Amino acid sequence: MNTKFVLHGGFNKEIGFIKDEFFQEMLKDAPKNAKVLLVYFAESEEMRPVRTKQGISQFEKNKGSGNIETRIASQNTFIKDCKWADVIFFSGGRTMRLMEALKKYADLDEVFKGKTIGGDSAGANFLGRYFYSKGLQEVGEGLENYIDGAPNPLSDIEPNLETLFLREYETVVKFC
Repeated sequence: MNTKFVLHGGFNKEIGFIKDEFFQEMLKDAPKNAKVLLVYFAESEEMRPVRTKQGISQFEKNKGSGNIETRIASQNTFIKDCKWADVIFFSGGRTMRLMEALKKYADLDEVFKGKTIGGDSAGANFLGRYFYSKGLQEVGEGLENYIDGAPNPLSDIEPNLETLFLREYETVVKFC
């Protein structure tokens, strides 16, 4: 079974949270009684309660006729949490904070296999091979939120690499 990746380009705090389309796509291929893991490792401590409430609310709102059970990921039980889940959502925040939290876990590709994995902003960045952070002015592992007219900062690293440029509120689905 393929792994489904649902990638979101982020949102503008002044405009509003992630739109329904993203959460509907996350749950579209999930079992009728889906287990949803919410990962907030990229968020600051002060924003986690707000984002947790928003995330749970959006998944509940968009579950359709199915049922969902949600769990908040813990760094102490992360692999166990992932194995439990059908759907794993990585919140936005700071990409490097998320990368730092996840670097201690080996073989995430294997853990994610056959699941729906979604990421918003920083949560999408870490899922790619490389990402470019305008704030850090460096290339790391993951994807980049793209603004029209900006040069592709990855072209010098690997010219034939498939790139994906996500705009705010844009949702893209990939199967691997």
